[in-house]
Amino acid sequence: MDFLSALWLPILLSAVIVFIASSIMHTVLTYHKSDCHQLPEEDKLIAAMHSAGLQRGFYMFPYCLPKNMKSPAMLEKYKQGPVGTITVFPTGLPAIPKFMALWFGYCLIISLFVAYLTGHTVAHGASYPVVFRVAGTAGFMAYGLGNLANSIWKGQPWGMTIKEVIDGLIYGLLTAGVFGWLWPR
Repeated sequence: MDFLSALWLPILLSAVIVFIASSIMHTVLTYHKSDCHQLPEEDKLIAAMHSAGLQRGFYMFPYCLPKNMKSPAMLEKYKQGPVGTITVFPTGLPAIPKFMALWFGYCLIISLFVAYLTGHTVAHGASYPVVFRVAGTAGFMAYGLGNLANSIWKGQPWGMTIKEVIDGLIYGLLTAGVFGWLWPR
């Protein structure tokens, strides 16, 4: 826990900077605007989901247990389509303040682990490039590489995932810059 006393400032500041950068990247810059699409005949689909009693959760369709995957009926469902997933949030307006608070907490947790890893692999007084390399690698792994699983397993379009990986690279570089700048000398 020694690293906490020596690195509390870069932990907090890197989380704040990533939080601000991500806010700018998602509200001011326009490259994420094409990530989501409106459902065709949205009103009809929402009414059908509502009447079916769809609750909060993550759904896959057509739903299939592994043991039934090769049954003729399931193969036909997959062939006919559509095939996909749906995430259903609680009813009501999106809880943006809650999501922002959770995102900031996530940024703090990543910065805490970047501090832990960097503090245990880089000596106090190390040069900026040495600290930057270790902190940046850890930050990129945390913010960027995990997004690849969304395309692999959840069918998220690769273009959207690549943008998220690039975002993660930027967040990792910002984290690295703060740690390199404020590293104990």
